Amino acid sequence: MEVGRRSAMEYSNTKVGKPLKMKVKFVDDEKDVVKASDALPLPLYITNAVFFALFFSVVYFLLTSWREKIRTNTPLHIINLSEIVAILAFVASFIYLLGFFGIDFVQSLILHPSNDIWAADDDEEEIIIKEDARKVPCGQALDFSITKMAPIASPEPAPKVAPKVFEEKTMIETPPPTAEDEGIIKAVVAGTIPSYSLETKLGDCKRAASIRREALQRVTGKSLEGLPLEGFDYESILGQCCEMPVGYITIPVGIAGPLMLNGREFSVPMATTEGCLVASTNRGCKAINLSGGASSVLLKDGMTRAPVVRFNSAKRAAELKFFLEDPENYETISMVFNKSSRFGRLQTVKCAVAGKNLYIRFTCSTGDAMGMNMVSKGVQNVLDFLQNDFPDMDVIGISGNYCSDKKPAAVNWIEGRGKSVVCEAVIKGDIVTKVLKTNVAALVELNMLKNLTGSAIAGALGGFNAHASNIVSAVYLATGQDPAQNIESSHCITMMEAINDGKDLHVSVTMPSIEVGTVGGGTQLASQSACLNLLGVKGANREAPGTNARQLASVVAGSVLAGELSLMSAIAAGQLVKSHMKYNRSNKDVTAVASA
Repeated sequence: MEVGRRSAMEYSNTKVGKPLKMKVKFVDDEKDVVKASDALPLPLYITNAVFFALFFSVVYFLLTSWREKIRTNTPLHIINLSEIVAILAFVASFIYLLGFFGIDFVQSLILHPSNDIWAADDDEEEIIIKEDARKVPCGQALDFSITKMAPIASPEPAPKVAPKVFEEKTMIETPPPTAEDEGIIKAVVAGTIPSYSLETKLGDCKRAASIRREALQRVTGKSLEGLPLEGFDYESILGQCCEMPVGYITIPVGIAGPLMLNGREFSVPMATTEGCLVASTNRGCKAINLSGGASSVLLKDGMTRAPVVRFNSAKRAAELKFFLEDPENYETISMVFNKSSRFGRLQTVKCAVAGKNLYIRFTCSTGDAMGMNMVSKGVQNVLDFLQNDFPDMDVIGISGNYCSDKKPAAVNWIEGRGKSVVCEAVIKGDIVTKVLKTNVAALVELNMLKNLTGSAIAGALGGFNAHASNIVSAVYLATGQDPAQNIESSHCITMMEAINDGKDLHVSVTMPSIEVGTVGGGTQLASQSACLNLLGVKGANREAPGTNARQLASVVAGSVLAGELSLMSAIAAGQLVKSHMKYNRSNKDVTAVASA
């Protein structure tokens, strides 16, 4: 089948924003085409089969014959008639196979295109293609209109054929603003309508985002092309996830695993733009699985909030401290705290005095929610109650940083915050060698000098690990957690020890502050909800509240264990730089990329 394609785009008349159209005509004309394979006495596929069989047969015969000569010390240059025939057959079949793999090149030499085709139209460029191989790049939603084109002129009358023509389609474009929207955009640009009030005034979150986006581009003079707008449910983030949206970003999600943890397999979703991360974690999961899996234990489960209050004297601050920490008052305080939620249950109250200021650290269970809002409501109830017995108490802030949220803090490292989890596995020596490409002694030594001694020299706070935050951040982004809480959630100490007379490796990670939830916040977004569903922890557990969130925390710890195991092995084997150069470097010419 021959195809003639000509461009129908006239640059002098084309305007920006109009759909582009291309004219293509497909003509079937195979009757008069002469192929190189027509000269063969047998059909091409039979001839190919014969020569393939002949080639491999004579190769096998010659190798067998020569092996026998070597075994009997017979000179190889002494050959008999059968070997001469085999050598001739080998040469003949080899020459044919060269021609077979180069058949397209041979036919291109025989089938010279007619000059009349190229001379059909001097005003437009003619491109002859064998078939329609038009492909749209990944992520590029372009479509071109295709219509019939006039038949190609030919000096000889061509036989009548039924042309094959695609349906005409138009490129999908974002429609320009309506007259009403244009007025709103100008008002936003002028400042007469606040950008943050568009959702309330319009009642349409998608339309508000589109108007805000256009106004932003006009004010800044910068294009937001490449930042998607379509295909997102803006109603779902109103009032809980993001204010004043102008689009959304896309982060690729990879799957590591399966991870065998506590007798169950988990496929771990990881959203990241760092090459090697998913592949490395996946290798760690493989090593764990082949060694029988990992096990985890939940040590604590409690979210914290610590307000700061001030008195006229340090004595009064100490009096409130003694009151709150007195076991006889715990029941009263817990009743006041617990009435704020069905799932929030007060666990402990610890206080710290600094002069006449008092920092009160409340810890409570929060079900399947991460629980920051839940614990804050309970704390507010207690502060209102304490105001009756301590009227001179001045509440400075609902959070006094003794919690401590989104900051590295020793109190979280020591006391824990959220879910405190320890996860361990025993990796067999042969798995360390075959899968991780290193040995037990090298891993134990590297862990001591890097994760323990090196981190101590650096003055690390909870950072006695190789790259726990890498895995924590990737899983958090994929499952809708608060990415800023990666700071304390990545507190981790990695331990490695040789066992069974140095043959096997015991590896563990202890993470005291994994802050996760399976309800609320970003967990209800479609993409993040799908990733939680993949792990089997989507939403709240109705039968045992808190089970899903605790399971998610265990998966995070297990994934960190896999990531630590693989990265430490790569460093011990000297493969870190090599792997990153292979998987974490772009092939694009960055010098050719022009900024908008």
